[in-house]
Amino acid sequence: MASSRLKNLGISTYKLRLVIEQIKGKSVINAVNELKFMKSPAAKAVRRVLESAIANAENNDLQNRESLKITQISADKSTTTKRYRAKARGRAGAFDRPSSHINVEVDEMRID
Repeated sequence: MASSRLKNLGISTYKLRLVIEQIKGKSVINAVNELKFMKSPAAKAVRRVLESAIANAENNDLQNRESLKITQISADKSTTTKRYRAKARGRAGAFDRPSSHINVEVDEMRID
């Protein structure tokens, strides 16, 4: 089993999970093809992490790319940065800028 992780990505977990739910449990070749045609910036980040996990499986564990499957993929909440935006009458309104972590694990498919 090979894994890859991306920390402190400046995209909210909600937006990442919309993309992750579409590729969860699929073979890596199908998942990469689906992510290539998604317009979301979250899809580009997930694809980068997935391709890193594939490269780790090929180089470290000597596994074949065609037989790999996504076994576990998640987007976890990270720290939030507090920011301020101008409001009416010279006031400032606070808002949080979220960030998140992406974890991907791939392993060979078992044919029983």
